Amino acid sequence: MRFFDRRVEIQRLREIRERSQSVACFTVVTGRRRIGKTELVKHAYGDSPYLYLYVVRAAEADLCDGFQRRIEEFTGRTLPGRVKSFSSLFRYLLELAHERHLTVVIDEFQDFLRVSPSVFSEMQRDWDELSGSAHINLVVMGSVNSLMNRIFCDRKEPLYGRETDHLTVRPFEVSALKEILSSYNPKYKPDDLLGLWTFTGGVAKYVALFMDRGAITRDKMLNVILEEDSFFMNEGWAVLMEEFGKNYGTYFSILSAIACGKTSRAEIMNEIGGEASGYLTRLEEQYELLAKHQPLFEPTNNKNCRYKMTDNFFRFWFRFIFKYQYLIQVRMFEELRRLVQRDYELFSGIALERYFQAKFLEEHAYTHLGGWWDRKGENEIDLVGENEFQGALDFYEVKREARRIDLNALQRKASAFFKKNPHLQGRTVSFSGLSLDDM
Repeated sequence: MRFFDRRVEIQRLREIRERSQSVACFTVVTGRRRIGKTELVKHAYGDSPYLYLYVVRAAEADLCDGFQRRIEEFTGRTLPGRVKSFSSLFRYLLELAHERHLTVVIDEFQDFLRVSPSVFSEMQRDWDELSGSAHINLVVMGSVNSLMNRIFCDRKEPLYGRETDHLTVRPFEVSALKEILSSYNPKYKPDDLLGLWTFTGGVAKYVALFMDRGAITRDKMLNVILEEDSFFMNEGWAVLMEEFGKNYGTYFSILSAIACGKTSRAEIMNEIGGEASGYLTRLEEQYELLAKHQPLFEPTNNKNCRYKMTDNFFRFWFRFIFKYQYLIQVRMFEELRRLVQRDYELFSGIALERYFQAKFLEEHAYTHLGGWWDRKGENEIDLVGENEFQGALDFYEVKREARRIDLNALQRKASAFFKKNPHLQGRTVSFSGLSLDDM
């Protein structure tokens, strides 16, 4: 797949590179695995030479052998003898940056923890001593968010406070997904776009896999996901096992429960048969895989909250792949396909709500946006959007099929909403339906 979007990120990386001509810059680039961090940096800096170093889990001396060769090729200078420590190589690059401008990119930076944890304190020492007059654009990337956050956000860690810039690479927004799909399938149907959103959530690697395979319709995408030996079958394990470590079982059970519709704390605890508070907090704050939602305009300490998965792909993977591992183990792929097709309409209906919420957020349509529900679950509104500048309050019901939208029922639910939020009376109010036709 050709390179799409990322204009803002590319501009920012190039501005940092320009700034580093006169002052040392230390940029941390983060984002979940498969999001396209490496391709982004390559695209941003491909117009001029830069040094690219990839951290593999090896003995430090062996890793430095490869780094030394790359540094010598890049600089055109031969280092004396065999360098066995990364600190020596890093110090050499900082000293060289006093003579000439350098852009240095280090990928999978968090894996230094497996190579030699002392690397970070040594880097801190050398950066503090030598970066003052260095013309260096140092960019470090990592795909294990929990470890990258620990390295740079924990006050106890040596590299805390050393970064000068932080760039988080996020999934493609819905407008970019529309651009990508229309370039490969100009006659795509709304359900194809919803499928791309539902299955990938805008993660670049997954989108590219579909486009490169010619999976440009919903059904073809499902064929790629559900085929034997599919890349997607083991993807949840591959991405999350390292994040969670030895306690992955409980995390996986919680995510599976939420993907299957158990979204309150009580429902989750009942599903896993134990206490979940600490795990939920870490999934939300440390791993950023969950978000806790309360009804719009409710106090933040309201107990009427629900947990939602922030990543569309993992929502699909835990709902269908992890849940039905027993079918995959015995290679019953046709049976798995029938189960997905049976439940897809309901599953994708919820994804459609998320699609329109993402679309409105991208368009900056509202100052407040979210769902609303009462404590008893008798009244629930899919989306409520407030535009404070226009004094407007818009209520939406979201259904896959427009014929199933009931605006009279929506207005009755809005009456319950205003009883809970009387301070919002007097706004300009509208009631609308959103369906596949409005994507």
